[in-house]
Amino acid sequence: MTKSATSHLLPVFARVDLGFERGEGAWLIATNGERYLDFTSGVAVNALGHAHPYLVAALQEQATKLWHMSNLFKSPDGERLAARLCEQSFADFVFFANSGAEAMECAIKITRRYHAAKGRPERYRIITFEGAFHGRTLGTLAATGSPKYLEGFGPPLDGFDQVALGDLDAVKKAIGPQTAGILIEALQGEGGVRAAPHAFFKALRQLCDDNGLLLIFDEVQTGMGRTGELFAYKRLGVTPDVMPLAKALGGGFPIGACLATAEAASGMTPGSHGSTFGGNPLAVAAANAVLDVMLKPGFFEHAQKMSLLLKQKLASVVDRYPKVLTEVRGEGLLIGLKAVVPSGDLVNALRDQKLLTVGAGDNVVRFLPPLIVTEAEIEEAVQRLDRACAALSGNQLKQAAG
Repeated sequence: MTKSATSHLLPVFARVDLGFERGEGAWLIATNGERYLDFTSGVAVNALGHAHPYLVAALQEQATKLWHMSNLFKSPDGERLAARLCEQSFADFVFFANSGAEAMECAIKITRRYHAAKGRPERYRIITFEGAFHGRTLGTLAATGSPKYLEGFGPPLDGFDQVALGDLDAVKKAIGPQTAGILIEALQGEGGVRAAPHAFFKALRQLCDDNGLLLIFDEVQTGMGRTGELFAYKRLGVTPDVMPLAKALGGGFPIGACLATAEAASGMTPGSHGSTFGGNPLAVAAANAVLDVMLKPGFFEHAQKMSLLLKQKLASVVDRYPKVLTEVRGEGLLIGLKAVVPSGDLVNALRDQKLLTVGAGDNVVRFLPPLIVTEAEIEEAVQRLDRACAALSGNQLKQAAG
């Protein structure tokens, strides 16, 4: 086998031939100097935009002190971050990881261990939902349940029962003597910005209470302000027992976290879980800085205001181009545009207009601007969308004529 002359990166990404060298707020500057309006935000990661001065200063300061230490020793900054996350949520305990998939794995282990510690080791199965996305490890792929992600990796990890999103009767039928918990995203991102009714979440909470199950909310994408509150469960009025976080938690620096109540975490003891890099001092410094910014008065009000503005303006574009777009969906600044044309064509047309977006399931294109996006930047994005739709409409006319 000859060596590749182009790239030594494992070819698992269908990368666009476009590279960036720096960022400023909601903008990315390509290696050729061209500026792109970034409504991908690293797929809901760069919630405070690029090169936020407060985050930069926090990371620079920490870099001169301590990069890494073992979890065999105390972490004062990690303790502070965990306390702040618990103070702002339902949780009593936090485990720090490096990614959303790892935080999700921790949630699965907490759920299984909870029952085992209470003398019910047979209760290990978790109910999940069609259209979900929970990560790329073998465990989280099994929870996701999508054949396209599982293909070629052998038998999926046992222990997950998938039902249709919003089908309460199917959930009830799936609950059996081996059921340990129910796992759901507060709002499906990869699945096409799809949400079940609030009443469905409330019914799940009741089912868990009635059957001694743990309710897990996967807030890897929705957490840290993406839906207009620090955590999406607050918008639903339903409190989970376990909640994985990641993406925006470090504002671009890799960190995940799994939050849990004391009861849910009661089976976790020294040695039952661990991570070499989890709670890394650099990651913790970044996450504490993100919280500093997000918890300032008015931060979420701004995000909610920008959400309303973006939705209204996107709806007007949908009205103008019914052969290209069909629906606006989502919460906060996790917005989906359901397309009539193939969603990949729309993503490409938007990139031609130097607006970066990301596709999702159900032929949806996600708009994920940083939460610090301005009214002027939203106006600029909508103008670029309008031009992209006009170009796609023109292509449709040419194809019809041809």
